[in-house]
Amino acid sequence: MNLHINTPLIESRALSLITGSQVWLKLDALQPTGSFKIRGIGAACQEYARRGKRRFVSSSGGNAGIAVAYAGRCLSVPVTVVVPETTTERARALIAAENAQVIVHGKAWHEANTLALSLLGDDDAFLHPFDDPLLWQGHATLVDELVGQGVKPDAIVLSVGGGGLFAGVIEGLHRNNWGDIPIIAAETIGADSLAQSMQQGKRITLESITSIATSLGAQQVCEQAWTLSQTHPTHSAVVNDHAALNACEHFLDDHRILVEPACGASLALAYEQAAVLHGFGTIVFIVCGGVTAGIDQIRKWNAATMR
Repeated sequence: MNLHINTPLIESRALSLITGSQVWLKLDALQPTGSFKIRGIGAACQEYARRGKRRFVSSSGGNAGIAVAYAGRCLSVPVTVVVPETTTERARALIAAENAQVIVHGKAWHEANTLALSLLGDDDAFLHPFDDPLLWQGHATLVDELVGQGVKPDAIVLSVGGGGLFAGVIEGLHRNNWGDIPIIAAETIGADSLAQSMQQGKRITLESITSIATSLGAQQVCEQAWTLSQTHPTHSAVVNDHAALNACEHFLDDHRILVEPACGASLALAYEQAAVLHGFGTIVFIVCGGVTAGIDQIRKWNAATMR
């Protein structure tokens, strides 16, 4: 039994009218943990449990940690999640609510990750938030569902942080003989490691994460994501924090679903009528979700970006 659910695919009349394309929404914000992360992390946790691992250890800015904690509770396996100081109190509380141990360490994810790795014992499994073939296989189920739902898009829009969703969706496209469908990879300024890598022709490391969208806050995309960006048709798009936050608010009004700024980065391309969408008749947006920020926090951030 999977720990994730098959999520709805709905047509968005609001975004179709704005963009002039037929826009479909793959609603992974409706997953039990509120984000797509449970697809890959759930599959990985089940595999590690089958291998006899007795504790799950992870590092996370929020959503991956929530997914590991949820999977551990479902599988009756103890969980320790190390989060950086930038992780919201809401995210920490959601991880703890799944009976996981939460350790706060470091100013950014890479510092939390270093500590998490140091905690590993022989009976522990490490759940990386984005760089693990088991995760990509799990995330690929999203495309399996799209195929079954009968909509073959001309392009797929998704947000990129460390690149796990990006790698998984491309794996899913190829295993379903949809390898011709391009990906439009959305990021925010200050968390745009893939965009800068594509511009420079090499996998770069950001000096720091300056975007509010901390769920996109990997200073470097995983090697698999970088390689796929060079071999699979990929269009990069970068928006500012204000656009991502506005998209969260507009999407809540249009579809009654709250997502966090990392997901808002993708939706902003529609609300901003981004040129990268032009020429695509049917577009699927991966509504990847995220539960680390409530609407009050989003509005507070948005007000700050306008100063």
